[in-house]
Amino acid sequence: MADLARPGTRDSAPDTAVVARLSRLDQFLPVWIGLAMIAGLLLGRLVPGLDDALNAVQVGGISLPIAIGLLIMMYPVLAKVRYDRLDTVTGDRRLLLSSLVLNWVLGPALMFALAWLFLPDHPEYRTGLIIVGLARCIAMVIIWNDLACGDREAAAVLVALNSVFQVVAFGVLGWFYLSVLPGWLGLDGARLDVSGWEIAGNVLVFLGIPLLAGYLTRHFGEKIKGRDWYENRLLPTIGPAALYGLLFTIVILFALQGDAITSRPWDVALIAVPLLAYFAIMWGGSYALGKAIGLTYERTTTLAFTAAGNNFELAIAVAIGTFGVTSGQALAGVVGPLIEVPVLVGLVYVSLWARRRFF
Repeated sequence: MADLARPGTRDSAPDTAVVARLSRLDQFLPVWIGLAMIAGLLLGRLVPGLDDALNAVQVGGISLPIAIGLLIMMYPVLAKVRYDRLDTVTGDRRLLLSSLVLNWVLGPALMFALAWLFLPDHPEYRTGLIIVGLARCIAMVIIWNDLACGDREAAAVLVALNSVFQVVAFGVLGWFYLSVLPGWLGLDGARLDVSGWEIAGNVLVFLGIPLLAGYLTRHFGEKIKGRDWYENRLLPTIGPAALYGLLFTIVILFALQGDAITSRPWDVALIAVPLLAYFAIMWGGSYALGKAIGLTYERTTTLAFTAAGNNFELAIAVAIGTFGVTSGQALAGVVGPLIEVPVLVGLVYVSLWARRRFF
């Protein structure tokens, strides 16, 4: 990323000057993401056997090309984090407590309610959506937060916190929302067969590796050449790799599921409605909460994006592993990023507008 120059943050210039300095890639990001989604869908639809080829090798239950794209995408952003400032985040109890409640209490409960409200007669899609709601974001949210000029250090802490809770809580919450709570309410339930070790491996690969690489890059870069060289010479050089990795990941992700999405458009629309409601409510509610409790723009933005985003890679892997690649649960997981990517890109611009209007 061409440091997306972080308008309104501690080291930035006014908005108009920043926008003028953005690279062509940054200025037309929604266009490139839209084209990447279309390209992936067309590849998946028109190239026979492509999904099998892309899935032939997997890391943590995720296709190897997607794994590579995610690692490339996350590394430059985590290399930008100033790790010596993390203590200012860990001491902010308002932020940490709000994030935990939003992600692990309200988020799963909201998706459960929306899934039953909008899909009462579609048990497979309903189960798939609930699984999406349980998989809290630990990867792509870092990109959305950076684009919206959120607090990088806060994002790193909240993502790490989500990762720990994901290992511990995903299976328990899956059991509660798919088996226990439906029974209490007299509704149809389902079972979720998921290994905590597999989730831990997923977290270790997709957060641990780029986090360690980013930390070591900053530590040794500053130690050898100094902070000025690191932030003004090295980061602008490696920064664009984040967006290239994002676009590559989107193409591969949609190529893997292009046939499923394009062959069942009505079902995709059914699943999309509760997802749209979920993203709007979670992001808007989190943003309002951050403002109400007195967080800065940067931390309010980080709180909103980390609460609204989901770990669709994990959700898809669990749905496929438990119910099969052709199941309705897997399709619901696939529709997640189809809706999440353009919606959260749009919310990046809404967030920047809100910064000028309310902060």
